[in-house]
Amino acid sequence: MKGSRGAVTESSDQDDRYTSRRLFGRLWRGYLRRHIPVMSIAVALMMVEGSTLGLLSYLIQPLFDRIFVGGEAEAMWWFGGMILGLFFLRAFTLVVSKTLLTRVAQLTTTAMQTDLLRHMLTLDNQFYQTNSPGALMERVQGDTKAIQNVWQSVITGVGRDIVSLGALFTVAVMIDPIWTAAALIGAPALFVPVLIVQRYVRRKTAHMRAQAGLRSTRLDEVFHGIMPIKLNRMEDYQVGRFERIVDRIVRAEVRMALGKASIPAMIDIITGVGFFAVLMIGGRDIIAGDRTVGEFMSFFTAMALAFQPLRRLGAMAGTWQVAAASLERIYRLFDTHPSIVSPARPAAPAEGTEVRFEDVHFAYGDLPVLRGVSFTAKAGETTALVGASGAGKSTVFNLLARLVEPQRGRITVGGVDIATLSLPDLRARFSVVTQDATLFDETIRENVLLGARDIDEGQLAEALDAAHVSPFLAEMPDGMRTPAGPRGSSLSGGQRQRVAIARALVHDAPILLLDEATSALDAESEKLVHEALERLSRDRTTLVIAHRLATVRDADRIVVLDRGTVVEHGTHSELLARGGPYARLCRLQFDAA
Repeated sequence: MKGSRGAVTESSDQDDRYTSRRLFGRLWRGYLRRHIPVMSIAVALMMVEGSTLGLLSYLIQPLFDRIFVGGEAEAMWWFGGMILGLFFLRAFTLVVSKTLLTRVAQLTTTAMQTDLLRHMLTLDNQFYQTNSPGALMERVQGDTKAIQNVWQSVITGVGRDIVSLGALFTVAVMIDPIWTAAALIGAPALFVPVLIVQRYVRRKTAHMRAQAGLRSTRLDEVFHGIMPIKLNRMEDYQVGRFERIVDRIVRAEVRMALGKASIPAMIDIITGVGFFAVLMIGGRDIIAGDRTVGEFMSFFTAMALAFQPLRRLGAMAGTWQVAAASLERIYRLFDTHPSIVSPARPAAPAEGTEVRFEDVHFAYGDLPVLRGVSFTAKAGETTALVGASGAGKSTVFNLLARLVEPQRGRITVGGVDIATLSLPDLRARFSVVTQDATLFDETIRENVLLGARDIDEGQLAEALDAAHVSPFLAEMPDGMRTPAGPRGSSLSGGQRQRVAIARALVHDAPILLLDEATSALDAESEKLVHEALERLSRDRTTLVIAHRLATVRDADRIVVLDRGTVVEHGTHSELLARGGPYARLCRLQFDAA
C-alpha cells in the first residue's frame, strides 16, 4: 500500500504471500537452515526413538506365541531383555533430542526477536504514530513466543511420529494387509474437515493475537499514566476497559482450543471405527484358526501404539496454524519498509552549518502543517522559531532531521540538500534537547553518554557541571551510577531536563536543536543552564523552539510561524517595532506575566 510521502504502511500484498508453505519456507531459509547440523542429530535420534515402537510391536507376536502359548520359558529372558533395552534406548534418544531441539527453538526465537527489533528501528515516525508500543511489544515478544515450539512440533512429527507410524504400519501390513486396510477405512473422511478446522484455528488465532496487542497497549498506558489515573479516580474505569479486552481474548482462546482439539477428536473417532472393523474381521480369522493369538496381539499392539503418533500429528496441524497466524503478523512487519532511507550514493556532509528552508510544504495525511516555509538560519547564529501551538515549529525540527519528508520544497545544511546525505551523517550533525527529556532505565552516566566510548572523564565532568547536573549528583547515593528509573522516573522533571542537556553538551555537534530546553527548570537552574547553552552555541548554528518569548530576546534572528507559514522575521527589537504578530504575542505573554 502506498501512503503519503514519508508515511510507512504495512505491506498489503495478496494473502498468497503468506500461505503456510511460503511462511515455513521463509522461516527455514531465514532461521532454521543455520541449525541443520544440530537438527540432523536430533532428527536421527528421534527416528531411532520412533522405530523402537515398530520393533516393540513386532516382538509381541513371538512373546505370545512362543512364551505365553508355547511355554518356552528360556525365551522369556531374551525377549524381556530386548524389550527392556528398547525402553532404555527410547529414554536416551528422548532426552538428547528434546534438549537439542529446545536449544534450536530458543536460539531461533531470540534471533527473530533481535532481527525484528533491528528492522522496526529503521521504520519512519509515521509507522510509530499508527502502531502503539503495546502492539509492537506483543509482536516482538508474544508472536515470536507463539511460534517457539513449532519447530519442535514439526521436526518431532517428521523425525519421530512419521517414522513411528511407518514402522508400525509396516508391521501391521506384514501381519495382514486386509486388517490394515480395515483399520484405515475411515481415514479419507478426515481430509475436508481437517482443512476447514485449520482455517478456523488460524483465523481465531489472528484475532487473539490482535487482542493481545491491545492488552499490552492498555497495560503500557495504565502503568505509565498511574498518577493521572489515581488523581482522577479512574481505577474502575481502567479496570473495566482491561476486562473487556481480556474477555475477548478468553473467547478467542476457547474457540481456538476447540478447533485445535477437534482434529485429534476426529482421529479418535476414525481410529475407533478402524478398531471395530479389525475386531470383526480378525476375530473371525482367529476363531477359524487362520491366525494365531500372537499375530492378532502384535497387530493390535501396532495399531494401539500408532494411536498417539496419529493424535500428535493431528494436533500438529492445529499447532502449525497457531504458529502460522503469528508468523504472518511477523513477516508482514518484516515486509514493511521505511520510505525515508539513505541515498544509494550519499553526498559528503558540507563543512558549513547554515540551515536553509526553501518553499517547504508538509502535511500529515490531508492535514497541511507547513505551507511554503522559507527561512535561513545562518552559521554560528541563534535562530528562534516562535508562534502559537500548531504553527509547525516542531515539524521544522522533524523535517530537518529527516524524521519526516516534505511533499515539496528543499532543505539544505551547509548548502547540501539533506536528501542527498546518509541518515547517520545527517543526524550526527545535530545535538538535540526537547521539552520531553527522554531518559532510559539505565544509570545517569549511561543516559548522558548513550553508548559513546570516546568521551574522556574530563569532557564528561565539564558537561555535567555546565548542565548543572553535578549538584544533584552529589546528593545521589551512587552518584553517576544511580539508576534513572523507567523513563527517568527516579529524577524530577528539572533533573531529567538537565541530564538531557548534559547529553547534548557531550555530543558536541555543530548544530544545536533546542525545543524549550529550559522549560522544566527552576529559575536558578534555568539561569545557569542558559549561560551554559550560550557558551555552547558560540560558533555553532542554533535553532530554538520557544514558547516563552523571554528566553529568545537575545536570538540573532526570530522567525515567526503562523498556521504553517512564515509571517515575519527579524531581531526582537525589530519585530517589536513593527507591531506585528510577534509584538502581539509579546504583549499577551508579558501582560499575563
